[in-house]
Amino acid sequence: MDLGLKDKVVVVTGGSSGIGEGISRALHAEGAIPIMVGRNQVKADRVRNDLVRALVIFMQLGSPGSCEEVAEEVLQLYGRVDGLVNNAGVNDGIGLEKGSPEQFMDSLIHNLHHYYHLTHYLVDALKESGGSIVNISSKTALTGQGGTSAYAAAKGAQLALTREWAVELLPYRVRVNAIVPAEVMTPLYRSWLDSFDDPDAQQRTIEQHIPLENRMTTSKEIADMVLFLLSERSAHTTGQFMFVDGGYVHLDRALAGLSKT
Repeated sequence: MDLGLKDKVVVVTGGSSGIGEGISRALHAEGAIPIMVGRNQVKADRVRNDLVRALVIFMQLGSPGSCEEVAEEVLQLYGRVDGLVNNAGVNDGIGLEKGSPEQFMDSLIHNLHHYYHLTHYLVDALKESGGSIVNISSKTALTGQGGTSAYAAAKGAQLALTREWAVELLPYRVRVNAIVPAEVMTPLYRSWLDSFDDPDAQQRTIEQHIPLENRMTTSKEIADMVLFLLSERSAHTTGQFMFVDGGYVHLDRALAGLSKT
């Protein structure tokens, strides 16, 4: 299916690893131009070597200034932005009991603030193109996890901003939606599983609580939904939370212990 994304300029934060890498590769396969924003040069160079038309911007997001720099570079190079995927972040385990107010605020800087900052600096370009924004959230915003207050707060705020921006940008035909993953097999998730004495047993424990096929979601399955939401195939979809989670959140489940998505 041609999604009509050829030559579209799409900014993807955290676009060279995990879910973001899957999104960048899928965009490239559709003929789009993914702009991968991240801080890990080794990972970015590895992906960039495979994607002929991609651009990498090395930046530690969080501050308004860093996001403004990214926006200025993209617009200087391409003169337009057709889509923005806010994705960068990490489940850093800053909890209520094991954490501090300072750590909580620092986590919000790295997991939430750049969602607003970068969107703010790109919003005029998105209004001009009638573009689309996709926010990558997490099931922790709705289910809780325990021991990760800051990350859960950031992910919940991302969902609130999705609805707020969808309302604000209606007059400009800029659509804003969110993806809510649950358990997605990424290299980072794999590393976390491997930290257990019996990684396979830990994985089975988690997967038995994922209703559909008792397996992890793949990055490609997340990417496929993101591309649909970026494309005109979803032209009348805005303000929605798309659960790409094998039914984890809404079908019968039990807390599967610790998880990292």
